[in-house]
Amino acid sequence: MNHDFEKILQAAPSPFVLLDHELRVVWANDAYLQVTDRQADKLFGKILTEEFPSDPDSESGRMLRGSFERVFRDGIADHLPVIPYPISDADGKSEDRYWSATHTPILGAGGEVEFILQHTQDITDIYNAEALSDGNSNLAQTDVLRRAHLVTRQNLELDSGISLFKMIFEQAPNFMVTLMGPNHVFRTANAAYMKLVGQRDLIGKPLNEALPELRGQGFPEMLDEVYRSGKAVTQRGAEAWLQRSAEGPPERAFVDFVFQPLDNVRGETIGIMVQGHDVTAQKMAEMHLREAEERFRTMAHTMPVHVWTATADGHLDWISEQLYAYSGAEKGSLVGDAWPTIIHPEDRAASIAAWADAIKSETIYETEFRLRRADGAYCWHLVRAAPIMDAQGNLLRWVGTNSDIHEQKEMARELANLNSTLEERVEKRNRELEELHDRLAQSQRVEAVGNLAGGIAHDFNNLLQVMTGSLTMATRELPAEAPARGRIDAAMRAVERGASLSSQLLAFSRRQPLQPRSIDLRDLLTDIDDIIRSALGEGMAVEIDAADTLWPAYVDAASTQNAVLNLLINARDAMEGRGKLKIAIANRHFGPKDLLGEPDMMAGDYVEVKVIDQGPGIPAETLPKVFDPFFTTKPVGKGAGLGLSTVYGFARQSGGRVTINSRPDIGTSVVLLLPRAKSAAEPVQWHDPSDIAGGTETVLLVEDDAEVRDATAALLSDLGYQVRTAEDPSAALKTVRQEPKFDLLVSDVVMPGELSSRDMAETLQAERPDLPILFISGYSRDSIVRDGKVDAGVQFLAKPFTKDALAIKVRDALTSVPAAATARGEERPNNACHVLLCEDDALIRLDLADILQGMGTEVTETAFGQETLDKLEKEQFDVLLIDVGLPDISGEEVATRVRKQHPDMPIVFATGQAEVPVAETLGRCAVVQKPFGDRDLARAFASLGILPQTEAADAM
Repeated sequence: MNHDFEKILQAAPSPFVLLDHELRVVWANDAYLQVTDRQADKLFGKILTEEFPSDPDSESGRMLRGSFERVFRDGIADHLPVIPYPISDADGKSEDRYWSATHTPILGAGGEVEFILQHTQDITDIYNAEALSDGNSNLAQTDVLRRAHLVTRQNLELDSGISLFKMIFEQAPNFMVTLMGPNHVFRTANAAYMKLVGQRDLIGKPLNEALPELRGQGFPEMLDEVYRSGKAVTQRGAEAWLQRSAEGPPERAFVDFVFQPLDNVRGETIGIMVQGHDVTAQKMAEMHLREAEERFRTMAHTMPVHVWTATADGHLDWISEQLYAYSGAEKGSLVGDAWPTIIHPEDRAASIAAWADAIKSETIYETEFRLRRADGAYCWHLVRAAPIMDAQGNLLRWVGTNSDIHEQKEMARELANLNSTLEERVEKRNRELEELHDRLAQSQRVEAVGNLAGGIAHDFNNLLQVMTGSLTMATRELPAEAPARGRIDAAMRAVERGASLSSQLLAFSRRQPLQPRSIDLRDLLTDIDDIIRSALGEGMAVEIDAADTLWPAYVDAASTQNAVLNLLINARDAMEGRGKLKIAIANRHFGPKDLLGEPDMMAGDYVEVKVIDQGPGIPAETLPKVFDPFFTTKPVGKGAGLGLSTVYGFARQSGGRVTINSRPDIGTSVVLLLPRAKSAAEPVQWHDPSDIAGGTETVLLVEDDAEVRDATAALLSDLGYQVRTAEDPSAALKTVRQEPKFDLLVSDVVMPGELSSRDMAETLQAERPDLPILFISGYSRDSIVRDGKVDAGVQFLAKPFTKDALAIKVRDALTSVPAAATARGEERPNNACHVLLCEDDALIRLDLADILQGMGTEVTETAFGQETLDKLEKEQFDVLLIDVGLPDISGEEVATRVRKQHPDMPIVFATGQAEVPVAETLGRCAVVQKPFGDRDLARAFASLGILPQTEAADAM
């Protein structure tokens, strides 16, 4: 028997006895021993009916046996309000007694009745007193029976109900409190509540006195509102600071709770029932889990290895950014079961099988395989993953790493080769070195030419400019019949070839300064028909087939002509100077699916120029190399191998592409795709050499290179202009302010000093809006030429230039209306939308800027997340358009920070991912999937309530 329960019954004033199935006395309390005049050691173990015998046929005997049988059979308590039953004392003397008995079943572990607990009350005195009161024993007995039954039943029900509810209230796992009156006086509080707030004297005290630390935390105010309104309040995860001990500090707790009003019969709120759960452990565990995950991700992102995690069944659910950067795969594309796609095909099956075995056996996964690098090369990695178990040994997840062991594998392979003979090793090594040297030379040439072209363009073109100017002036000073003229002409031709080579290098490296505008390609090619036929020779026939409703293209006119001429000359050479060529020009629209694998191109409209020949075709093994710089199949001295690479660079820089389709013995078609212009085509103006003229205006020339300055000044003077010079922007600014008579400013772009040429131009245009400015430069990456394209509204002349080219540009600048601002063309209208564009890929950024400007917006460009945040601190913008994958900070993190500082700023995410989860969290965000066009972008803007001035927006 339970020890505590036994003590309770032992101390009870009423008699209790415990009987087994044989009605044997198992236990009895002191009250029972006293009323029956028995001793425990003599009573325990005796049969009750033998110790206290009665006539089996008597009414009392039948009543007692029937009650016992019902309890054992039904398992339900049975009550005998009055039962006469004689009791013999220890000496054997029998005495008639009247009892009120309750028989309660005690269940065993299996749910069956194992014992009966008999609770008896001796009502002999009550019975006798009632019987004597009127002399009618039958009536007295009936009345006593009725009242005894009623009182006993009511007492039992009341005691049982109170005990049950007290037990439920006190032992409830959730905290429970009753507060009475408007001051919220504690009436009851269970053990769970005392554990929550600390063991304090609460009962009878108002809330503000019992728990003073709750003031200022909002809970008293909520209770006041519930008491006033009579409406319940529910909260989850509410934070509370509790002073659980007088000496200790306030402790943080989190609770889910309900404040339920208690109403009287009139519907008036008289108190509040507080019920809830202490969820502190759960909340703290969640916080610690988030902190641990953040620490893990931070560590994973800074480790020199690739880190990944997988679910218990082996599906990858997280991959560090290092692996995406290494493989060039789009972020999120390798999770799940897609990771084998970057494994070398020869290693794939074995690695998948090893992973399956590790998952099945829940053991360490360790293997080696080759991973594809972003450049397409495969490198060996040691891959190891460990199973993470819980306390019960159940598999929770996997954590794995990829370590680059390519160098070690290469060393091991080389060591293995030492088994061969020395002669074989030396010969093989020599061949390897030669092959490595050739590959390295080619790789270095491809990589370095672009850097070299940009690095030397400024100085080299300055040098060519000095030579051009000097030779031009020397020619002018010599008599027509002077023998030196031939040598000067030869030198000038050499300079022109140098300028052409520099231009080709810049073109294929996509650094050639372009001045794109809206051009009708049919008119452009028709205008140079004579040049085309002269270049191809009499043996070639050329047909131009253009669509009737041809769209204008947004391209640089001269570069487009050069590209088409390059393709035509290559086709002529393939056909050995005889045959028919066709130029087909058509409109093309490409949706996102059409441009899969072309991340640099935007979905939208393009103009297609296709050059078709009937030559022998290009061999399949040669076709992948045709766009490589310096690759040529022509004999030595017949080509530098820059023709097609120049076309490739021009197409990419213009926002398009070039592709080749070739079939042996049938012919080759080269397809040039160029972006469609948003505005109507502008007429192409060609200057007749006889119309080239100088003037008498006053020109200020700003150039830091003394030789270039002198040569250019001489050319301007020879054209009749009055020339003043300045060696840097600061000196030029000072000169103009002192002598405001100048008609034109001609300025180099890249110059030393604190003040840049761009800053000088902006200052002068603010002070002298009527002063035109002509910029000259030999390099495309400066403050005027961005991403290879000259800013709209800017007069620009690329170095090296001839006297005629200078004369044309100077006259154009003098007769044009000066731009009000050099940043991006016209001044921003007051109602224009100002977009901050963040995209690290220069070509994509360039295309997006063009689309946005075509939508009537003003655009400020950034390439990094931190640069974007810095811009937002200094300037005001109407909308942020941001790429998700940035090199320094992810676009999602940047947007999260921006939302804190600018709660109402619309944000548009540009991404190749399936979704951007943070977009829903931040609110007022839209997502456009790459590749996308102007209509997609306009729809995203419109969904955020941004209505730029654009036809694209109207098209929705």
